[in-house]
Amino acid sequence: MKCSLLLVTLTLVSLLRNFNPMKRILRFLFLIPVVLNITAFPQDQEKTKILYSGDHWEFNKNIYEFGPRILGNVVMNHDSAFLYCDSAYVNEAENKVIAYGNVRIKLSDTLNLYSDSLKYDGNTKIAHANSNVRLIDNQTTLTTDTLVYNRNTQIAQYDCWGKIVNDKNILVSHHGYYYTDKKEFFFKEKVLMINPDYNMNSDTLMYNTVTETAFFFGPTHIISKDKQDSIYCENGWYNTHLDVARFRERARIYHEKTFLTGDSIYYEYTNGFGQVFRKAQLIDTEQNILLLGNYGEMHRKEGYAYMTDSAMAIMVDKKDSLFMHSDTVRATFDTLQHIRAVFCYFKVKFFRPDMQGMCDSLAYLSSDSTMTMYHDPVMWSEQNQLSADSIKLIMRNGEADSLKMFNSAFIVSKDDTNSFNQVKGRNVLAKFRNNELYKINVIGNAQTIYYVREEDKSLIGINVAVSSDMLIFLDKNEIKSITYIEKPDQHLYPEKDLPQNERKLKNFKWEEKRRPLKKMDIFKW
Repeated sequence: MKCSLLLVTLTLVSLLRNFNPMKRILRFLFLIPVVLNITAFPQDQEKTKILYSGDHWEFNKNIYEFGPRILGNVVMNHDSAFLYCDSAYVNEAENKVIAYGNVRIKLSDTLNLYSDSLKYDGNTKIAHANSNVRLIDNQTTLTTDTLVYNRNTQIAQYDCWGKIVNDKNILVSHHGYYYTDKKEFFFKEKVLMINPDYNMNSDTLMYNTVTETAFFFGPTHIISKDKQDSIYCENGWYNTHLDVARFRERARIYHEKTFLTGDSIYYEYTNGFGQVFRKAQLIDTEQNILLLGNYGEMHRKEGYAYMTDSAMAIMVDKKDSLFMHSDTVRATFDTLQHIRAVFCYFKVKFFRPDMQGMCDSLAYLSSDSTMTMYHDPVMWSEQNQLSADSIKLIMRNGEADSLKMFNSAFIVSKDDTNSFNQVKGRNVLAKFRNNELYKINVIGNAQTIYYVREEDKSLIGINVAVSSDMLIFLDKNEIKSITYIEKPDQHLYPEKDLPQNERKLKNFKWEEKRRPLKKMDIFKW
């Protein structure tokens, strides 16, 4: 009965639009049998029937096989949905409608479907819209050529290109679905999102129009408009309103010549803050520096990043790369976002085939390739062990160039199983050639214990010397000459004449057991 009253109301509204008393009365009399026919339906059947009205009716079985034609100001109602158009064909037996011209379906208070033509099945509640199709839901507009909307599932579907505009985002795809109840679009094949700041290409993408969040389910590329930043992942999400994202599965962020990757990346685009989880890597291809860890953070605006959990820094070199490990590895950047310095904190160990070391903390400057070791540093170069309060190593073209040892400098090399050559002083300046020590300048309180041997390695004696300063030259890591400068005091003792307790200088330590002999040893403290 409610539907019958509604139809009468629609009919009266239509009659009053352009009032012509005689014509309107005749049309109303023509509609009375239709109204009476509908009111005779049972109540459950009444809910499924399409109710309609218009200015003019035409019907000829020879011409209109589908059913009567309604012209002018057509209004239809079906189960709370309203359809408006210029003209329509109605098939009461099959409960179907074909609408033409300025077609509009008001599906809810916020959802409207527009097209040039439309086919609607009242039994299945499925609408097929064609030509200049627009689906508008609040601030979201979908345009396409053809669209199928199912009122039962509340899903709109297109299969031949569609365009969605939502706030500042434009999305284009070949196939798409819109879940109107969830306010979510699902895109498949050749998906493009255009944003004022970046373009996004994806294989499969879901977009929530309320939260303005895109979810990726396939290979996805995001490229900033200035071309400085690009992102790749195969799973994740991006909140375009907050510029916050989570990238998973082969996630990578490129910034000019800096590369950030990991199993999962959380990234805030606006302030350049990122978190990397598991298998984290930060690569500077300009400086050839690589930072690794299982957790990392990027603070781009503040100009630094760090790695923890099995953290490692690698100074990549064509000949021999340097591998460093510590509890935390921190890098700072210059204005071009290149790594300017690397700092390693707590329990530092490093390895290179020709050089190894350990200390509590370390600083590496990329500008001059200098590495400074702090707090009980120990360094090994071939057979030599070097220690001091702090050590500064200068590299040139990927090779060790010079070494500075400050306060309590100590150089030790093994002579045989139980004997050691030793050099000690306040400070030491050393030079390398082909990554081997060849000159050592001891400055202040210079002391040596040196085992003098013949060419056949037979022992001549043990030389013990003290001097203000000392200059030592080596060849293939063996002492060739020692020059004592100012107040030298030296003695060559036969082996039997020098007691064991006098064969080691004060504060002597032999740390060979702690020396990393291969790359993975840097993780053993």
